[in-house]
Amino acid sequence: MSVPAAELLSAGPAQDVAGAARAVPRARGWLRTLEIMVPGTLLVVLLFFCFIWPLVYRVPDPTVGNLFQVNRPLWSPGHILGTDTVGYDIMSRILYGGRVSFEVAAAVQAIGLAAGGLFGMFAAYRGGWTDAVMMRILDVFIAFPSLVLALAISDSLGPSETHVIWALCAFSIPAFARVSRAATLRLRDQPFVVAARLAGTRTWRIMVRHLAPNIAPQLLTFSLLGASLTIILEGALDFLGYGVPAPTATWGNMIATGEQYISVYPRLVIVPSIFLLATAICLNMMGDGLRARWGVR
Repeated sequence: MSVPAAELLSAGPAQDVAGAARAVPRARGWLRTLEIMVPGTLLVVLLFFCFIWPLVYRVPDPTVGNLFQVNRPLWSPGHILGTDTVGYDIMSRILYGGRVSFEVAAAVQAIGLAAGGLFGMFAAYRGGWTDAVMMRILDVFIAFPSLVLALAISDSLGPSETHVIWALCAFSIPAFARVSRAATLRLRDQPFVVAARLAGTRTWRIMVRHLAPNIAPQLLTFSLLGASLTIILEGALDFLGYGVPAPTATWGNMIATGEQYISVYPRLVIVPSIFLLATAICLNMMGDGLRARWGVR
């Protein structure tokens, strides 16, 4: 049976529109995947060179200088990124400085997620005066600017990597508690939580088995965004002399040392700044990509 010419003409544009409509979600999916995969790959590569590469390939000691190799330019033999004014190998200090930044960021986010997550979850689940008192305690810490509070704590404890971690936990724990509390409030009156409560399930069991798995995406996404800020604040503390003391290699220490010679050797500041900024951007992009993928609000 023949098909009228009018139907043939109308079928083409309709199919094109339908195909375009299906292509839009696929394109968005690919963009979200790239938003996660590209920065994730860069972070994996950086982690490999910071933690694994020095174990399989001998790199110069980041705290031992060579006065006969002072101020070597980029791409010098044996010194890809050159040397500084003391003869330290810049690439070696970049790698070991990245270790410190990743260790501090991981520790701060882990402590904040565990302590702040449980704190906020318990406050939201109990509600009433318990929630009010616990949140007012956190408001005291949140009221202080992050860097000022970290400077005060780090100055009172003394410069070291461990003390930097505790200083930065002072703002990560309240931040995680806020996120955990907001997520728990949305789940507290859900049917599965109410059913578990009516069945006589203990509070800690409800929190661990019913609430924690459902708020985990929000907390994990926030941890990536928090890690980005942690690395920047750790670099700021090192730059100001309240973080990890010299001659330990950190990106903040390298920027502080190179700042004295920025007019003569700008690479001493530019190189560590690029690594610090790139790491923070990658963590932010991964956090945004996961938030879009999981539909976290």
